Amino acid sequence: MKKIFDNKIFKIIKIILNIIIILFVLLFLLVVCLQRFSDNKLSFFNYRMFTVISGSMEPKYEIGDVLIAKDVDPSTIKTGDAVSYLGSSGSFTNRVITHEVVDIEQDADGKYIFHTKGIDNPAEDPIVYEEQLYGVIVYKSIILSFIYKIVATPIGLFLFVVLPILYIIGSEIISALLRREEERRSKA
Repeated sequence: MKKIFDNKIFKIIKIILNIIIILFVLLFLLVVCLQRFSDNKLSFFNYRMFTVISGSMEPKYEIGDVLIAKDVDPSTIKTGDAVSYLGSSGSFTNRVITHEVVDIEQDADGKYIFHTKGIDNPAEDPIVYEEQLYGVIVYKSIILSFIYKIVATPIGLFLFVVLPILYIIGSEIISALLRREEERRSKA
């Protein structure tokens, strides 16, 4: 009786772990795909996720950090806030930039104009208009940053993406084969 009970507990734990892994991977992929395929035009409940690709904001944000930006009203942005925006001129064209706001102005129509600069950059960025903004950085995900930095390497990708997927697929195949064998034996 104890062996049957232990076996059931093991199966339940295995199912729960598989569900958690699958849900986490699917949610992460959903958010990434939502942003990638929409060119960051769509947000997930007014939040967007970005990855730091340069050292312009060091030491505050390092290369590989995963940042969460919230879409906010431009009037709530203050000097010192880190904002993500779509660059529109020079080397910034069509690139997502995350820099700190160093000054704020309003034009004759009441639209906000932001002056931004990377912490580690000597020069200010081209002017950022409120239409370019994706949001204010509200959170740096330590866990997602750690995962991204590991998965960004070939070995990390294999160990933390490929192997878990192969494990899930393999365990499902083995479970199905074992069920078939049990059914065959019980009929015999």
